[in-house]
Amino acid sequence: MSGVEDLAASLVRSLPYVRKFKDAIIVIKYGGHAMIEQSLKESFAVDVVILKSMGLNPVIVHGGGPQIEDMLKRLKIESKFIDGLRITDKETMDIVEMVLAGSVNKEIVSIINCSGGSAVGISGKDAALIKAKKLQYTRKAAEPNQSEVSVDMGMVGDVVNIDTSIIKTLTSGGFIPVIAPMGIGESGETYNINADTMAGHVAAALGAVKFILVTDTPGVIDKNGTVISTLTKSDINIKISDGTITGGMIPKVFCCLDAIKLGVEKAHIIDGRVPHAILQEVFTESGIGTQIIRQKNITREDTED
Repeated sequence: MSGVEDLAASLVRSLPYVRKFKDAIIVIKYGGHAMIEQSLKESFAVDVVILKSMGLNPVIVHGGGPQIEDMLKRLKIESKFIDGLRITDKETMDIVEMVLAGSVNKEIVSIINCSGGSAVGISGKDAALIKAKKLQYTRKAAEPNQSEVSVDMGMVGDVVNIDTSIIKTLTSGGFIPVIAPMGIGESGETYNINADTMAGHVAAALGAVKFILVTDTPGVIDKNGTVISTLTKSDINIKISDGTITGGMIPKVFCCLDAIKLGVEKAHIIDGRVPHAILQEVFTESGIGTQIIRQKNITREDTED
C-alpha cells in the first residue's frame, strides 16, 4: 500500500470507534518520558488534539515528579520519601505548587495549543474542583510487636470531593482541560495529591468511558515478557499473588480498579514512549497496552462491543 492508502485504511478502521466515543469523556493521566522528551511531548499533544477534533472530550491530569525534583535540587532542598511517596512540608509544598500549577501545567497547555488545540490549564484548587484532606498514611512497623505505624506525610492529600463543574464548562466550550494534581483543604490549605489517584477520581466523577494511564512501561507484563492485553480484578489478585505484578505496577493496577469500581467503563495502562500511543489504544481493536475491565471477556475485541 502507498502512504495515502495506509492513511485511508487507518481512518476507515477508526470510524467505528469515533462513532462509539463521540462526545464521551476520556481522562488521561500524563506522566513519564512522554512529559520529558520533546518528540514525545509533541506526539502526545497531537493525539489529544485529534481526539478533540473527532468529537471526544479528553481531560488531562498530569504529574511532574522529575521537574519538582530538579527544582528542589536547584534550591538545595532535600527530598524525603516514604514508600515512594514524597513527604511534603510547607516549604516543599510551595515549590510543588509553583512547578506543577506553574511551569509544567503551562508548558503542556502551550504544546497542545501549538498543535492546534485549545487547552486551558487549571489546578484542583480552581473553582474548588478538588476538595482534599490530609492523607492518613500508615506503613508496616519495623518492631515485631507493632503491626502498623502512622507516618506524617506533611501536605500530602486525599481526595474528599470533586466538583466537576469547571471541567464540564471547559469541555462543552470546546476546550481541553489540563489539570495539576492538587486540592484545597477546609481552611484553604493546599494539598499535593498523587496524580494517578487524582486522575482516577476525576475519571469516575466525570463518568469517563476510558481512564488512560500514560506510563514508561508497555503495560502489565507476564512472566514471559509479553504484554497482558486484558485483566479483571480476579486476574490482578492472582498475578500479584504469583509475583507477576510487582513493585510500582501494583499501585497503578489498584488505581485502575478503584476507578472502575467508582464507575469508569475501562482503564488502560499504556507506554507513553511509543509515538501516538493514545490513538493506537483508543482507535484500534488490539490496542497497545493493558486494559482493565469489570468482568471477564474472552478477548480484547469482545470488550469493544
